[in-house]
Amino acid sequence: MARIQGVDLPNDKRVEIGLTAIYGIGRQSSNKILAKLGINPDTRVKDLTESELSDIRNELDNYLTEGDLRRDVAMNIKRLKEINCYRGSRHKKGLPVRGQHTKNNARTRKGPRKQA
Repeated sequence: MARIQGVDLPNDKRVEIGLTAIYGIGRQSSNKILAKLGINPDTRVKDLTESELSDIRNELDNYLTEGDLRRDVAMNIKRLKEINCYRGSRHKKGLPVRGQHTKNNARTRKGPRKQA
């Protein structure tokens, strides 16, 4: 099993899809990386050679992934809360942040209904 950035990539999937198991790498980034390195996206993860894996690891150092990206996102949300802007207050209250209506829906953010 290939381990990149502290994540075990699924062996039976194509490399293009397997790389998306890394937080911060989507299909587009995955395809860019593989094209730059000249690796066939249809190759299975288990069929990658050690040199290809090391090339992928080196290329991923140029991307913000996993813990660093999670920390960045958390710090951005924390900053919004500290400056008491509208978006920050919505994060604090656990309500939708991007202007959605909350009269009927928003159960994902608000949680289950309170019994009256």
